[in-house]
Amino acid sequence: MWFRNLLIYPLNAPFELSAEALHEELSTRHWRECGNLELSALGWEPPLGRYGTQLTHAVGNCIMICMRREEKVMPAAVVNQQLAQRVNALEEKEGRKVRRREQAEMKDEIILDLLPKAFVKTVLTYAYIDSGNGWLLVDTSSTKRAEDLISLLRETLGSLPLNPLQLNDSPVTEMTRWLQGGGVPREFVIGDECEMRDPAEEGSMVRCRRLDLEGKEIAGHLKAGKEVVKIAVEWQQKISFVLTAEAALKRLKFLDLIQEAAAESEAEDEASRFDGDFAVMSLELGSLINSLIGLFGGIVKE
Repeated sequence: MWFRNLLIYPLNAPFELSAEALHEELSTRHWRECGNLELSALGWEPPLGRYGTQLTHAVGNCIMICMRREEKVMPAAVVNQQLAQRVNALEEKEGRKVRRREQAEMKDEIILDLLPKAFVKTVLTYAYIDSGNGWLLVDTSSTKRAEDLISLLRETLGSLPLNPLQLNDSPVTEMTRWLQGGGVPREFVIGDECEMRDPAEEGSMVRCRRLDLEGKEIAGHLKAGKEVVKIAVEWQQKISFVLTAEAALKRLKFLDLIQEAAAESEAEDEASRFDGDFAVMSLELGSLINSLIGLFGGIVKE
């Protein structure tokens, strides 16, 4: 249940549905198995999986939800191999070249033939609505997957006014300033990993790992005009992550202080354990996100 990545979406209006009311809404798009002739299917699954039936799980002002996506695995190599065989057979039989339009139609037929036999891949995407702070937080590093969840939530609820996170101060400018000796806020400690780009030269990128980011090598890149677009940091000895130019948090790790706090709850079952972990995680992430937003001058007002 512990989030491994984080995309932040500020809500443009108060979220007023209770966990029970949201469960009723999500029930209209409950997860179902992908049909024989479908490439994919989306729906809502209980955050507790097989240990729960509710499509929401609330702790305080936070409501956890889970999107389940099933996708048919259709290897391109298999499709192309069968297509080549059919095209060759037809060309030999009729003594002519098969046109592109015919090939496209044959490819569609092959995919339809293979769909009922294809393996199914399941992907779960967790998110929670923090109505106290006014955020939707999605556990993914993929903007596309987050947008799929948001689209499904909008279709389910009718509307969901939110925007991607936009900050008054550029994270790139601020992260670059940190490594230029501009001072890192006391809550944060710089790690040993960063990524830099040259704004004047498209595609020019430097990735550094296990390096002293305050050393001469990094200073040389900064002096040459490169900007920091990703940097590894640790917050209050509680959470480590890689901060990106979009203020996304990747490779989240909840460190010993938080794990010990979560372990103190005497959970009797999976639901209780989930409840305790969610309470600790949402509390700490709320504090961390507020620190980051303040660090970058607050959220841009629409």
